[in-house]
Order: sequence, then C-alpha cells, then structure tokens
Amino acid sequence: MTRRTWHPETTSGPSETMGQIQTPIDLFKGWPNPQLLPPHQINEAATHILSNPDNKDVLFYGPDEGYAPLLHQIAKWLSAFYPTQPIPPARLCITGGASQNLACILQTFTDPIYTRNIWMVAPTYYLACRIFADSGFDGRMKAVPEDEQGIDLDYLEKALRISEEEANRAGNHVPKLKSAKPWRKIYKHVIYTVPTFANPSGRIMSLERRRALVRIARRYDALIVADDVYDMLQWSSSPSSYISSLSLDRASLPRLVDVDRELDGGPLDTFGHAVSNGSFSKIVGPGVRTGWTEASEAFAYGLSQTGSSRSGGAPSHLTASFISDMLATGTLQHHIRHTLQPAYHERYHIMMKAIREHLVPLGVTTPQADKEVAGGYFIWLTLPSPVDATNVWRHAQKEQLVTIPGPKFKVDGDEDNEATRFDRSMRLCFAYEEVGLLEEGVRRLSRLVNQEMQPSSETSETSCG
Repeated sequence: MTRRTWHPETTSGPSETMGQIQTPIDLFKGWPNPQLLPPHQINEAATHILSNPDNKDVLFYGPDEGYAPLLHQIAKWLSAFYPTQPIPPARLCITGGASQNLACILQTFTDPIYTRNIWMVAPTYYLACRIFADSGFDGRMKAVPEDEQGIDLDYLEKALRISEEEANRAGNHVPKLKSAKPWRKIYKHVIYTVPTFANPSGRIMSLERRRALVRIARRYDALIVADDVYDMLQWSSSPSSYISSLSLDRASLPRLVDVDRELDGGPLDTFGHAVSNGSFSKIVGPGVRTGWTEASEAFAYGLSQTGSSRSGGAPSHLTASFISDMLATGTLQHHIRHTLQPAYHERYHIMMKAIREHLVPLGVTTPQADKEVAGGYFIWLTLPSPVDATNVWRHAQKEQLVTIPGPKFKVDGDEDNEATRFDRSMRLCFAYEEVGLLEEGVRRLSRLVNQEMQPSSETSETSCG
C-alpha cells in the first residue's frame, strides 16, 4: 500500500538557487510514473467486456466473494508465479485494494478489546497506522525491529509473551464486542508486514524467518497480514541485464500464506494464521482500486461476509471485469514483463549507481547493496552519524527536492525504542519521477548530506521543529 497524503512544503514549479533554475524533483511519491500506466490496454479490455451484451451483469451488484472470472484468472496466475501447490478460487476474495481490504480484515477478524495488539514490522508503511487506529487500536500498535533477514523474531516473541501475561491478568479471555459467528474467527494478535521488497526498507524476509514467524503466529493465535503488493516487480541486481539467471516469471520465495498452508501439515484450524493482501495498484494503476485476498477457504469466505460486501457486493465489480479480461488475454502479464520490469530495472540501477557515486563516499549505506534480486519501488538509506534525516528533508525543500525522512515510518504511539525511530534514515522512490532526473535528485541529496556533516555549517544547527 502506498499513496501520498503527507504534503511536503514544496512549490510546484522551478526555483532559482545561486543563479540557476532548479527543476523540482520528487523522490517521495510512491506512485508509478504516468508513462508506465496501461490506459490503452485497459480501454481494450473495457471495450471487449462492455460491447458484449452477455456481460451486462458487470454493471449490477457482484457476488460477495467477487467477480467469478477474475477469481479463476487470479488463481491460475498466482499458481504459475508462486512456488506453491495449485491455488483454488475458493481461497480468494476480490477486494477494493490493499488499504480497503486491511480495514475489512480488521472489521471481521478482530475485536478492539480482545485483540491485544497490532505488531508492525518497523520501519513500517506509516499510513497503515491510521487504518489500525480507526479500527480501535490507537495506542496498541507496537513496533518490531527488522534486520537483513527480516522481522526480529526474538523481540516479537518476548513482546507477545508479555502481552499475553497482561491479558491473562486482566481476564481478557473472550471477545468482548464481537459475538461468535460461523464465518469468522477473532484473533488475539495481528502481525502486519510487507515481507517482499518492503515499503520502506526494500528488504526481503528470508524463508527461515517466514517459517518461524508462522509458527509463532500459530502459538500465540495471531493473524499475519502480509502486504504482497510488490512481489511481481522484481529484477536482477545486476545492472547489465534485468533477466540474468533470475526467472522473472516466478517468485523465489513462498509467501507467508503459502508457508501457513503447507508448514508442519498445514494450519491448526480452518481459518489459518496468514493472509496475503494483494493489489493491482502497482501493476495496473492505483486508480483501478482492485485487489485480492488469498487465505484459507474459511477465511476467504469470512472476509466476503464483511458487512460492506454483504450489502453492496464485492468492491470494484466493474473494474474487476476489465482486469479479468487483461489476465485472460495475457495483456497484463505482458505489461509486467515487457514494460514494468525492464523500466523499473533501469530506474533502480540508475539510482543505485548515483547512490554509490555520490552518497556512499559520505558514509551512507543501504540494505539493497548485496542482494541477488531487487524489486519494489524504494531504496532505504541510513545516513552517517550525526546527520539528522529531518534536517536534510527540511533543507531539501529549498533545493526543490522532495523526499521523506525516516521518522515518518515509526509506528504511531510506540516511539520510545531507539531501534525503531530511524532519525538517520530516508526513503527514496525511483518509480515516479522522470528517469532523467533520478541521478540529479541523488546528487542534490548528497550535497545536503555533506553540508549536514560540516560541524560549522548553518544546517547542522537548524532546529527540526
């Protein structure tokens, strides 16, 4: 999930600095570049669907679980991409995108009293915090650090144990606000993560961590919500070829929902402990507002019974029919393979080359440096001590450079842990800005970092406010 709701204080046009006109450069916005959107392919699919009188049902309310042809197309598509056993359509539910679906999951499968905490891998996708708060979890979101292999499981399990002890002392043994229903289960905990090409860190959770995380979730009756929205945007970390030895048509790791399906004989109950939150926003366009959930058949059915779907049918019914046509004809798969993957491969390596040339000599580091496979939208930077990312961000605005500092990716309400504050971190996005401006954006950033490193510089004494 990514959208721009935080508004840096920037102007919309070029500015003049030291006699030179500077073009605004946006390395913040987590959107696709407009040139990478497929309007013609969407138009062809829409025309094909709407010109057929037999398809008039797409203008009516859809079934709770979603448009049946799209369910079958997604099942076929995901079965070919992920290293897992074939996926039946009954494990799927069409959604209004990853953000809307997260809210629906919380509405159906959590109780704001009985569900103890929301555990968020940090740095986190910060706008998810608002969704959790709206569902009654304000003040109970907890940050869990990550390292190069992903989530810190020792930290998580210790915190879960303490949370359970507190719940037991308080007599919190049954759901207080949600009555029992045959289509839903109320979980004690929710664990939120972006396990592959994470937003913002770009990290990939290792297979060992995925398996161990599922076992912990089963042990503590937690639901893992995995935003699997960047998985298909992958390429070789080699700049010379985006194909290399990497198969772009297959994921190298199973998702957490795949692990839960197969590990140790499968889930402990019919609902399972992991759900994959998928979206077409990154591979078709954010405006389609269409996604999918994959989980156990019981969970997928339960999600389809969320009140808003029972009332109005599955969201995005009309758009779902267009996307189904794009998958059936292979148009979407072709767009991913021949437009998105090579374009993002080029953009990623332009930015990484600029980082190595202009920022690494200053002591800046990034977790992407030694990975075999790259992907997603973002590069996470750690600035050298004592450079403060918020100071850099403030001065970047004067240079017509839009960025976002690490502290924005803290977990709301759990900000005391120094390991999850990210005062010296920044996120850069290579997906949105024009490709010819990416290197210049990094060059401007390097000048600002260098200024912050000078002990006598004015910027080092400026209040962050």
